[in-house]
Amino acid sequence: MDENSANRHVVHHTDVLIIGSGAAGLSLALCLAKRSNVTVLSKSGTSAGSTNYAQGGIAGVYNTCDDHDSVEEHIEDTMIAGGGICDRSAVEFTLKNAHDSIEWLIKEGVPFDEKEEPKTDEQSPYHLHREGGHSHRRIFHAQDHTGHTIQDTLINQAAQDPNIVLLDHYNAIDLITTKKLGLAGNRVLGAYVFNIKTNQVETILAKFVALCTGGASKVYQYTCNPEVSSGDGIAIAWRAGCRVANMEFNQFHPTTLYNPNDRNFLLTEALRGEGALLKRPDGTRFMPDYDERGELAPRDIVARAIDHEMKKLGADCMFLDISHKPAEFITKHFPTIYERCLKAGIDMTKEPIPIVPAAHFTCGGVMVDRRGRTDIECLYAVGEVSYTGLHGANRLASNSLLECVVYGRAAAEDILARLPIAIEPPEVPDWDDSQVTDADEEVVIQHNWHELRLMMWDYVGIVRTDKRLERALHRIKLLQSEVHEFYSNFRVTSNLLELRNLLQVADLIVRSSMKRKNSVGLHYNVDHPEPPKDSRPTILNPFENM
Repeated sequence: MDENSANRHVVHHTDVLIIGSGAAGLSLALCLAKRSNVTVLSKSGTSAGSTNYAQGGIAGVYNTCDDHDSVEEHIEDTMIAGGGICDRSAVEFTLKNAHDSIEWLIKEGVPFDEKEEPKTDEQSPYHLHREGGHSHRRIFHAQDHTGHTIQDTLINQAAQDPNIVLLDHYNAIDLITTKKLGLAGNRVLGAYVFNIKTNQVETILAKFVALCTGGASKVYQYTCNPEVSSGDGIAIAWRAGCRVANMEFNQFHPTTLYNPNDRNFLLTEALRGEGALLKRPDGTRFMPDYDERGELAPRDIVARAIDHEMKKLGADCMFLDISHKPAEFITKHFPTIYERCLKAGIDMTKEPIPIVPAAHFTCGGVMVDRRGRTDIECLYAVGEVSYTGLHGANRLASNSLLECVVYGRAAAEDILARLPIAIEPPEVPDWDDSQVTDADEEVVIQHNWHELRLMMWDYVGIVRTDKRLERALHRIKLLQSEVHEFYSNFRVTSNLLELRNLLQVADLIVRSSMKRKNSVGLHYNVDHPEPPKDSRPTILNPFENM
């Protein structure tokens, strides 16, 4: 990668630009690096994304001798959890590639937990968890910090690779395409990016670009996602001309720690898989009243049940209780959660944990094919930013990390096959901020940010109505107008870029929710409780009037 800093504007050149440094971006980078130069962008530190915070694990049938499990049963579990809205071909593609993808992670050095008991040659040596919606134990894990272990392993491998350049504290602004420059076709050429450390906009030119930016749960007031989950890739792709699908399906994780000082901490599904029970403040269970699978029902059912109980009782929270298990078992399998709860004054070996649902995962996103290709030539999207068809109306626990690796490897294979005939991007105009000034009212950004997130929680949350959606869309349009004026007159900042993207994603979520006239999975509209009559995705096209 070379740089030309004449006129203070920095231009980078690379074969492949990857925006995002989680499991999707790093899997893609490592598979590409043997035959290409790769630049990986991180908005914050290289380990600030959602992968680093994933506790549960990665789902996959690795050895069919264990527990009589099969890929076909994993497929059926995923289809059921998805409310019949999954693309079966995408489900089959992903889950049939699970074994090879998990094997790749193991070869890269990810130390998944192994069984303690003696193993035979016919059995997998790995200790597997079971989570909600799964009919078998098939969750590979590293205690209760699997995501951190995967992230740490992959980032260490990437840092040692001479063909991978890691750039942290860079915020992508928009893609550069031939269409935007008035040239033929619609091919991506790179991106304008904001260097947070220097407060300068730079240009990165690339033969291929991959969006691996994660989801958009930060659009909600309460989320267990990290600060960087602001839907950047979805908004950037939409502005460039990509279709999006199923944006109405936003997964709310049923169990996050209810604590004013630590409200972003997720309590893994594996707790319930190992016997934790959901209880009312009086100590009685309630999940059997909602679903015969009890605590192991899919996340949408559990989250709505908790939400209903809280509203019915006027309670601030419900409780998750695993204290009936031996203390040694709890501290061994869930050391991170145990320590975090102790800091909050809760001993989970002796008492229940107060919990509430929180926004957790974006099941829809940028439409891609089996190779991660988007509607724009040479532009890919991998991971939570994308819509592959795997998740449908609700994501089955621990399928997300698997999707990152499977599609990261598939996209890498496709890019490497096309690289020898790829066209070098032409020179493009430098970013021009000569007509704008520094913002003099940053409070406007902060106020609109908080208003948007609270409104989305109240109007477009776990339970929705037509009237709430109409009000939300009206207010989003007003906020978008204000932010557009701000964006047009002042130099960019990270907060402004994130708010601009959050508003775009909120608009897509609301419009998708209004288009779906039924209730299924994560989209529950009181005015349309009837189940769907078909399994088609909700698709929005930026070139259509809506």
